[in-house]
Amino acid sequence: MALLSARRVVPCPAALGRAIASALMLVLAVGLASHVHASRIKDIAAVEGIRPNQLSGYGIVVGLQGTGDGQQAIFTIQSILNMLRRRGVVVTVDPRQVRVKNAAAVLVTASLPPFARSGDRIDVQVSSLGDAKSLRGGTLIATPLLGGDSAVYAVAQGSVSLGGGFSVAASGASETIGHPTSGTIPEGALVEREVPVELGSDGRLRFSLHLPDVSTAANMARTINASMPMPWVATAIDPKTVELRSVEPGPIPAMALLAQVETLEVPTDRRARIVINERTGTVIMGSDVRIAPVAIAHGTLQIEIQTQYGVSQPGPFSEGETVVVPESQIVANEGRKNSLAVLETGVTLGKLVAGLNTLGVTPQDLIAVLQAIQAAGALEGEIEMM
Repeated sequence: MALLSARRVVPCPAALGRAIASALMLVLAVGLASHVHASRIKDIAAVEGIRPNQLSGYGIVVGLQGTGDGQQAIFTIQSILNMLRRRGVVVTVDPRQVRVKNAAAVLVTASLPPFARSGDRIDVQVSSLGDAKSLRGGTLIATPLLGGDSAVYAVAQGSVSLGGGFSVAASGASETIGHPTSGTIPEGALVEREVPVELGSDGRLRFSLHLPDVSTAANMARTINASMPMPWVATAIDPKTVELRSVEPGPIPAMALLAQVETLEVPTDRRARIVINERTGTVIMGSDVRIAPVAIAHGTLQIEIQTQYGVSQPGPFSEGETVVVPESQIVANEGRKNSLAVLETGVTLGKLVAGLNTLGVTPQDLIAVLQAIQAAGALEGEIEMM
């Protein structure tokens, strides 16, 4: 019997962990100087009533080079026949006998921005509904875009742009780059109906915070009251809503007030939060994250896998076959230089990362350490898993 040997070694990733943690320290060091931030109101809140509206519609993309929907997509063929009938072309054939590979059924979506006027142009997104292979080179025919009330607010039409995506297939092999079954039409829709926006008609304006917070809402109301003269009064209704109203009855000059209020700077406060994406090993920690007194130990582990391949020869004049038999040996060595780090009361993010850096942890190890600290009740913040 002949022996063939192969050896695989999985090294301890401590050096890589130290490099990643050091880079994380360098990036986050800028934000550790102060816990108090000031932001403009227009950057942290939106005015209620000023919002976009979602539009959608069903259309047909034509002019494809044989990459459209197949015969299984009956709705595509039926849509084409209905369109021809509306154009005065009478077609009396069985839809199941029609094969149109140069067309594809698509769903058209768009976002109607606030204060859009009739005649404005907006971007649209086009996505295939059937089994089309690619929308490259296609043209969307006139497609009404409807809102939530089933009214037509825009009409889309134009050439579809894939942004570099393509799909190629030949001789049993295929290659696909990007998403060839979805694309965009820049300024491809024409606004036909306006959405009325009435601000201040009831004598008040409401601001909605992007990130609800009690302290930020109270600071915002206090800042507005200190900067705006009577008869305007700002009140924090809840952690997300701040209301500006007039003590006098009647509508208020909304645009003039917004021009003064939106540039005011408000001290903002944020929750201490750690965002973890376990799939990619990404860990984002805010500068307000602190931990209580805790000791952390991290042990290294090196796994060595040795594989030997034995060749089994059959006996003379037998009908057996030569077989390669793998024989694996797994040796796990736990590092003897274990470290123990003691973090004191109120440790900030910088000291936390520095302490973990001395342990040589990788991002995956860092996730496990943070979860263990939270389970121990020593983490002053919340962990959000993506």
